This record gives sequence, structure tokens and C-alpha cells, in this order.
Amino acid sequence: MDSTKVQELLQSELNLEEVHVKGEGSHYEVIAVDAQFAGMSRVKKQQMIYKPLMEYIQRNDIHAVSIKAFTPEEWARDKKLMSL
Repeated sequence: MDSTKVQELLQSELNLEEVHVKGEGSHYEVIAVDAQFAGMSRVKKQQMIYKPLMEYIQRNDIHAVSIKAFTPEEWARDKKLMSL
């Protein structure tokens, strides 16, 4: 499994505004951006991202996933902070 496949899977299952996936082998970093994250706890956001990946996690195709989920407003703010 590669990062492109993980990204396509998340995009097709969750219909996110933006999804960025980095990683190789079985370790991935996911940045997900969508308005549906507004008002959700960090745990709920992560559960939402994990759900379409669970089959691959159980098969050990994916071993570790680091998740950051943002609303579009949070992402715009954090993206600016990252570019400083």
C-alpha cells in the first residue's frame, strides 16, 4: 500500500475538501481538511479517519497512522504558521 492509495481511499470514502498523505511502507501521516470536522472532538475526528482504513490496519498493510484533522479555517491558520 502506498500513500497515493491511502489518499484516494480517504477521499472516496469521506469526500474531504483536502487530504494529504505522506509515508511509505506501513507508516503514514494524514492531514485531513473538511467543514464536517467543526465541533468534533479530536477523538471523533480520528475515528472518522480510521474507519475506512481499518481493513488495511487489521491486515497489517497499515501499521501506524498519524492524523491531523482541521476545519478549512483551522487549516488556513495552521498552514500560514507552518510557512513562517
